[in-house]
Amino acid sequence: MGLRYFNVYGPREDHKGRMMSVLHQLLRQLRETGVCKLFQGTEGYGDGEQVRDFVHVGDIVDIGLHFAEGPARQGIYNAGTGKARSFNAIAQALIKHLGKGRIEYIPFPAELKGKYQSFTQADLTGLRAAGYTRPMTELEEGIRLTLAELG
Repeated sequence: MGLRYFNVYGPREDHKGRMMSVLHQLLRQLRETGVCKLFQGTEGYGDGEQVRDFVHVGDIVDIGLHFAEGPARQGIYNAGTGKARSFNAIAQALIKHLGKGRIEYIPFPAELKGKYQSFTQADLTGLRAAGYTRPMTELEEGIRLTLAELG
């Protein structure tokens, strides 16, 4: 079986550089400058309203353990929350948690036009049918858990 991971985030991502999750990129921006920089609207989405399925690494671990310990299965399953959330939602949750900061919208890069995913959302039908029934961590709780572990 295989798992198709969506936008995974959690603690210990600093080594990833440009490839770290949006959460960590925005957290770094807030800590260094006090500003989260998000893209202006594109493809019918408002400023910072592009959405992705952000899934906490704890959920990914639980899904993996569930299938490793259960009967053998065949197939490819989406590993996400099934709920798309905006970049604004992440920035707002980080600002609320830190008690300071603001959002600034920057022009959408010309080189990304036609190549950028403004929407991702896992269809969990297959995952649920394969026996994984635990609820996924809500974004705000996942951010709280991540920040608590980071200290």
